[in-house]
Amino acid sequence: MTGASGALGGALARQSAVSGEALLLWGRDALRLAAVADDCRAAGALVQVRQLDLADTDAMLAALAADDGAWPIASALLVAGQGDAVPPGQDLEPPEQVARLANVNLGAPAALATALAGRMAARGQGRILLVGSAAGFHALPHAPAYAASKAGLARFAEALRLAVAPKGVQVTLVSPGFIDWAGGGRPIPRPLLIPLDVVARRILAAFAGGAGHAIIPRRFALLRLLDRLLPGPLRAAVLRRLNA
Repeated sequence: MTGASGALGGALARQSAVSGEALLLWGRDALRLAAVADDCRAAGALVQVRQLDLADTDAMLAALAADDGAWPIASALLVAGQGDAVPPGQDLEPPEQVARLANVNLGAPAALATALAGRMAARGQGRILLVGSAAGFHALPHAPAYAASKAGLARFAEALRLAVAPKGVQVTLVSPGFIDWAGGGRPIPRPLLIPLDVVARRILAAFAGGAGHAIIPRRFALLRLLDRLLPGPLRAAVLRRLNA
């Protein structure tokens, strides 16, 4: 699992930790990663950890080759990602932020999933989870790079699924809406928030059930449909309003 030191990754790791389960946890923050690992071990799981920043693509792929070679990965949850928006008082994101989000939210998970899928296909089985976002359904003026990176990941996941399904490899994309967790960023109306533990539970259920794409919660599928059906000028007005 990548992103195990983050809020969502940590919740998924803890909910996956059962007696005898073997977990390989990757995370960027060493202290938080260690705390998650301790909780998982307390639940009876067998845990290995690796502190790693996925912005370093070469190190990431080398780590994958080493870890999968020593302990073949049957199920991979690629959770790591970053969310950012246009800074207050500005009209656009800094270009460095755009490049970083494109790499961390799309480039890194896509490269990692491709490498994993190839190894799993050679073994004839495996499962990969990619964490997208409901933001990828919409052209968000306040977070264009984040929305674009998640939209690109969604298209990549679909293509990868089609490519490796005949080889026995399952690819699941989950697209959560607004998650309620400490330090969650922009203020979001309470009715639109979904508790972190609920999101994690539903993600694991979708993955276990072999879903191709799960939108969590389902009401965000209606927003996706509405975005598609609205006339262009009205859609633009609504999206600009979100940036107010």
